[in-house]
Formats: sequence, C-alpha cells, structure tokens
Amino acid sequence: MNAQLPPFKVFSGTKSRYMAEEICKDLGVPLGQMNIQRFADGEFEVSFEESIRGCEVYLVQSTFPNSDNLMELLLMIDAAKRASARSVVAVIPYFGWARQDRKAKPRVSIAAKLVADLLSAAGVTRVITMDLHADQIQGFFDVPVDHLYASSVFVPYIESLKLEELVIASPDVGGAKRANSYAKYFNVPLILCHKQRAKANVIETMTIIGDVKDKNVIIIDDMVDTAGTITKAADLMKECGAQSVRALCSHAIMSDPASERIDTCALTEMMFTNSIPLTKECKKATVLTVAHLFADTIRRVHSNESISSHYVF
Repeated sequence: MNAQLPPFKVFSGTKSRYMAEEICKDLGVPLGQMNIQRFADGEFEVSFEESIRGCEVYLVQSTFPNSDNLMELLLMIDAAKRASARSVVAVIPYFGWARQDRKAKPRVSIAAKLVADLLSAAGVTRVITMDLHADQIQGFFDVPVDHLYASSVFVPYIESLKLEELVIASPDVGGAKRANSYAKYFNVPLILCHKQRAKANVIETMTIIGDVKDKNVIIIDDMVDTAGTITKAADLMKECGAQSVRALCSHAIMSDPASERIDTCALTEMMFTNSIPLTKECKKATVLTVAHLFADTIRRVHSNESISSHYVF
C-alpha cells in the first residue's frame, strides 16, 4: 500500500489555498485533503483526511495577520509529525513577524526568532520562504531554509516595460542592499531615500539622495503595509522631476489606507507578488504569481537538485 502513495503530498492552510492550488496545478498533483474544524470560542482543530505515513509533506501557509494563520501552520506541522510523515516542509511565501528581527530598543521581543523556534518545536524539518525582511532570519532556524527571491518574476516584467533612462530606488537605507541587486543587474544608478519616523507607520521627513530628473524610477521594497513610505517617496521623486515612478514589492500587506494612498499618489504602477492575497481593490496594482517559483523549488528539493542556479538574485 505504501508503494502506491505519491512520493510527496501538498496541503494548504485556510488563507493560502489559492497559492497551494496554483502550486499543485504546476506540479501536476492533487491538493491534499485536510479539515480545519472551528469551535465557537475561536479554537480550531487540524486533521489530515488521508494517510501521509512515510510521505514528504509540504504545507503551504503564509503567516500574515491575523495570528490564526501562524497557529494553523503550527498545528498542521504537529499533526503531520504525529501522523508519521517522513518529513514536514513548511512552504511560507510570506514569513510574518519578520520586522521584529533584532532589539531595536530596550525591553522588546525578537518575534522573528520566536516564530522560528515555534516552527522548530512543532516539528518542521525544512522551510521554504521568499524575500525575508532581513536575510539573517535564516540563521534563526536550526533546520535548512531555502530563501527564494521574487526577482525571478519581477526582472522579466521590468524588462518587458522597455523603460529608457531607468534608475532603481530604495525607499529607505535599510532596503539599499535589495535595491542595489536590481541596480547592478540592470546596470543603472541607485537612488536612496533617507527617512526619519516620528513613530511606527508615521514618517516625519524624507530626503532623496541621487538624481531622478527625467528618469523612469522603480522603487524596490519587500513589503507594503500602510504604503506611507513608498507613496511619499513617489510623490517626492515626481516633484524632483522624475518622468515616471513605479514600485515593486514582494508582499502586499496593504493595511488601510494603503490602497487609497497608492491610487492617489504619483505612482504609475504598483507591482506585487501573490504571496499574500490582494483582497482590497487597488487600481494601480499589478499582481504577479510566484506559484511556479515555489512549485519548481518543491520539485527540486524532492529530487535533491540544486536550486541556487534557478534564481536571478
């Protein structure tokens, strides 16, 4: 009977089912059957509705707010381990809580490390994720982490725009390394924005470092929450004479009033991946799928092939 089981199985949490279905379609395998039963008080129970004994199990679940998504993933991992899965791989297109990756001030938690510890304690044997907020988060895990990059879908799209006088910009100094990778690939100048925050999600001042006059600017970031930073940068660049301003971002958190800010700012286009479902209408948004990126990685991990040569940067 075990010989008849598929070599691996893919399952999904509630809010990432759309992604898991795309991944399974690309892989040519059915999405595994599981049940999440919810109780009246908000507690829920996870159960696999088919045998996974001896299987490689891939659990697709982004951990964006609210925290139920993270809890679902932890219960899925625990249930798979107790059901005698051979290995349990967490496929996390968006790794939440990643902004808290260090002690930026006294007496605060390092949530990214805590989440890594929770996943390990639940029994995960490998993690596949994309565009972490900080690269060092990979070191928070004691299991292998495959850190993918959305550049493999963004770069072909940027090339299709055929923009002349292109420059790449970072909306803050912290994202300079990410933006510089794009600037090096396209062999174009890098523009930096220096911002000072009054408090979280509130920008006090912003200054542009570099020349954007008559340039087509693409701002690179890993996530958009309230869109305050990226829209302020776009407006400022347009005021400084930019021909056009576009932005690309891996993870569309899009807390209110992000959609309104994007639609009313100087941005020509806002590019996202579908690591988080874009549930709010945004007229300037273009969503690019990363399902093939994850499907191909699952395929390569399962067959013990290298994945490093598959990605642009």
